[in-house]
Amino acid sequence: MPVDAYVQRDQPPGVPPLELTGERTLPDVPAENYWYRRHLAVYEWIGARVLGQRVLDMACGEGYGSDVLARSAASVVGVDANPEAFEHARLRYRRENLRFERGMVELYGEPGSFDAVVFLQTIEHVQDPSAVLERFRELLADGGTAYITTPNVLTLAPAGAAKSDNPWHLREYRAEEFEALCRMTFSQVEVLGLFHARKLRLHELALKLGWDTVHKRLGLTGPFYDRFTAAIASSDFTLRGGALDGALDFLAVCR
Repeated sequence: MPVDAYVQRDQPPGVPPLELTGERTLPDVPAENYWYRRHLAVYEWIGARVLGQRVLDMACGEGYGSDVLARSAASVVGVDANPEAFEHARLRYRRENLRFERGMVELYGEPGSFDAVVFLQTIEHVQDPSAVLERFRELLADGGTAYITTPNVLTLAPAGAAKSDNPWHLREYRAEEFEALCRMTFSQVEVLGLFHARKLRLHELALKLGWDTVHKRLGLTGPFYDRFTAAIASSDFTLRGGALDGALDFLAVCR
């Protein structure tokens, strides 16, 4: 695969493209579209629930999620410590109610200054997750909500492994472990799971029926997945409660 296959394509004039390193997901990288849409689905779900609110998108990365939240929120601050991600986000996403700042998770913000704190796919990266959650509780105004996601170790890591081979992850969680972590800080915690829907669910069923063998035998693997991956949308994922062992990711809604 060409070297530039993992660099963002078609960026607006003056916006430096980012390179996919595995630390964060990116839009505009065709090979990454599955992971981008998987994260985008959660941002859109949260966006529908922060209408008119003051939102902090902590560890915002490239900035696409902060931009989604700003469609409905009164104001959004996207914060990331990485200088390249911050500069890219600042230049690419421009709304009157959106701004980006560089900062560390543990140090940013004034107590009680946000109605919602969003922290997606990052708690597995931090050394002291309990301290981070306590900081988020401090940042929330009365009645505020923290939205926190993390991958499910049962579906990300090999069977029986304590974690995946992602070098950026310090710990990965089962549903009950993640809920217990959040309940150490927040009195009300609801954990939902992200699952495949629509064509991704059909693809799951096809794999169970032997599709892997068929596409390899017919020599269709590359052409099929080039088209299939590019066509994945955020609507091909769904959030729901219930049994969560088979979830892709967990979303904790904490109050």
